[in-house]
Amino acid sequence: MFFRRFSLVIYALLILIPLLIVVLTSMKTIQETFRNPLGLPEAGLQFENYTAIFQEQTMAGYFMNSTIVTLFSVSLTLFFASLIAYGIIRLNNWIGNFLFILFTLGMMVPAQVSMIPLYSLMLDLNLTNSLVGLILVNISTTMPIAVFILTGFMKTLPKELFEASTIDGAGNWKIYTKVAIPLSLPSLSATAIFLFVMHWNDLLYPLLFITDNAYKTLPLALLEFQGEYSTNYPMLFTGVIIASAPMVIAYIFLQRYFVAGMTAGAVKG
Repeated sequence: MFFRRFSLVIYALLILIPLLIVVLTSMKTIQETFRNPLGLPEAGLQFENYTAIFQEQTMAGYFMNSTIVTLFSVSLTLFFASLIAYGIIRLNNWIGNFLFILFTLGMMVPAQVSMIPLYSLMLDLNLTNSLVGLILVNISTTMPIAVFILTGFMKTLPKELFEASTIDGAGNWKIYTKVAIPLSLPSLSATAIFLFVMHWNDLLYPLLFITDNAYKTLPLALLEFQGEYSTNYPMLFTGVIIASAPMVIAYIFLQRYFVAGMTAGAVKG
């Protein structure tokens, strides 16, 4: 018991100490940061860096781009993934199993492997420097994991509910919208949080496809604070905190569904 508590304390400190350093650094000037990187702000808690970031119209545009890309990517991925998962469990034959395995295999392909052919395809389709192109890439790359999670949950739903709905005259679309989706809300919420974190923090694909400042997302914009010979750490850490805020807020309000969704379907019976 003592060893377990001691391990948890060490683990908590490993998380809290870097987080505290980031918060304190965001309230310093560049001179203070290099003079005393681990110390408290010399002039007390200052929020000039936060004010400066919000006053920049370009940063507000980057924030809006990230919001648009993330919301559309998560919404469309959940919609299509839930349709596919429902189709797989309703088929309940070798075709459904084949489709499930096919999507599962998609999780085994690292993003770096497909960078060159994906860039060539997006270039041919004239979808580089486009939020639409970024949304399509996000949907295609996260569809396998979304299908995997939702299929695993929907397989635990009682088949009797679907059979009773069919006897009552409900078609597949009505069963999907009135039975499968309401019962799958915990899993959908957990998947939504998972996808939200992935898309909001994504740097690889914006860095690969976006060069126009008008279409940059927030993670890509944070690179502007890092120069070739120096880095504006206070502004960089301020941007990191602002970029992390939506994820923290989303998790706080949806944590109950996240835990329920990740544990549901893990055990049968």
